[in-house]
Amino acid sequence: MDTDLIIIGGGISGASLLYTVSKFTDVDDVTLIEKERKIAAVNSHHTNNSQTLHFGDIETNYTLEKAEEVKEGAELLAGYLEAVDPDREMHSKRNKMVLAVGEEEVAELEARYHDEGFGELFPKLEPIGREEIAELEPKVVEGRDPDTELLALRTPDGYVVDYGMVAGSFVDDAREEDGVSVHLGTTVTNVDETDDGFRVETDDGDFAAEAVAVAAGSHSLQFAQEMGYGEDKSLLPVAGSFFLADDLLNGKVYTLQMKKLPFAAVHGDADVHDGSVTRFGPTAKVVPTLERGRVSTVTDFADVFGFTPASFASYANVLSDRILFPYVVRNLVYDVPEVGKRAFLPNVQKVVPTVEASDIDRASGYGGVRPQIVDTDAKALDMGEAKITGDGILFNITPSPGASTCLKNAIADTHTLLGFLDGDHSFDEAAFRDATIGTFPRLSDDTAAGAADADGETAAEDGTAADDTDDDAVVPGARD
Repeated sequence: MDTDLIIIGGGISGASLLYTVSKFTDVDDVTLIEKERKIAAVNSHHTNNSQTLHFGDIETNYTLEKAEEVKEGAELLAGYLEAVDPDREMHSKRNKMVLAVGEEEVAELEARYHDEGFGELFPKLEPIGREEIAELEPKVVEGRDPDTELLALRTPDGYVVDYGMVAGSFVDDAREEDGVSVHLGTTVTNVDETDDGFRVETDDGDFAAEAVAVAAGSHSLQFAQEMGYGEDKSLLPVAGSFFLADDLLNGKVYTLQMKKLPFAAVHGDADVHDGSVTRFGPTAKVVPTLERGRVSTVTDFADVFGFTPASFASYANVLSDRILFPYVVRNLVYDVPEVGKRAFLPNVQKVVPTVEASDIDRASGYGGVRPQIVDTDAKALDMGEAKITGDGILFNITPSPGASTCLKNAIADTHTLLGFLDGDHSFDEAAFRDATIGTFPRLSDDTAAGAADADGETAAEDGTAADDTDDDAVVPGARD
């Protein structure tokens, strides 16, 4: 089958790229290939990620520059959700805060807001004290020592997202266009470069295309290395998990992040589809596999690890870090029955002090695998996303916040891919922005809506939820 562009991987990254190219460019034929029988069945599934739309406002490991980059990406996706999901079937909107406990953390958070520029970058972000915290999140204050200093940075832009449903929405939107083909339950076994472009071999026949985008999460590096790209990189796969409790929180409550760690700070929040379930996590356990619970991907990990002196030296250097090593060990303990939840309990009690070990349980079937990229030349973690660009092909490896910035990534990838294709193709980026970030609610919109309210408050501003209620992989040679 001949096509102009093939996208490998039907998670949030591949789906957002399909949406962008099919709806806002004049490319005639676009094909998406996904090994699972459903879109977003692996890391983008709502049980396998934090369900957070990261803006950079309460993620305290972000620099101001990093937050500026992430902010635009989050606003693109938030605008899309506001436009296509008014009934909040794919997302909820709740209060979100980062909580400082104790004099030292309070001082750090105050400096972040007032001195480091975050208050200016995020005009909806506001510092609140103990009384206001208690109004929004009673359980956060209940049972806490009254002499302990508390401060939170709070925003109404607490988007809780089912990224799997969003990916499905992107694909459904794309299928409305002529020339879009989606092949599910189709495993890619090989990608070869040809004189005219690329041949993509699958267990359901071969495809030919001028250009290829590989958006297959951890497996993207595996594809790249099989084609001679990305040989200076390896992966540190990290499995995230959660503990569950009954209804304790109304929104998202994050804790301060250790800046050297590339993993999300422990937080508590209500599940996107069930507000009576509170999730605490994620934990972060290093695993020798590219997909959670799939033994077949151990060999895939072995492929990207490479077993070279540089890989071993890189792992030794990364894991011997005086902050990272104890963190990795603690997270291994969290998986031990009974012992694990008692060890994790202080993390939960920092958010909700009255919680006991009997109140939380390890969540079965929750959590995916995030690829932390290792630069084997520098022998260090590469903090962020990796994109490898070849001649007519690109590979996306997207750890957090890849889902939050999926549409921003899609803009960049669309420009790159159009440059790969023959002919003079165009991308209507203005129309794309109108359909996405153009509908993101600004502070001026909230103010106008609040003025129209009898009591001067909107649902987003008074702390009530309006409803009150990362990439799948196509694996070379998979044996699923």
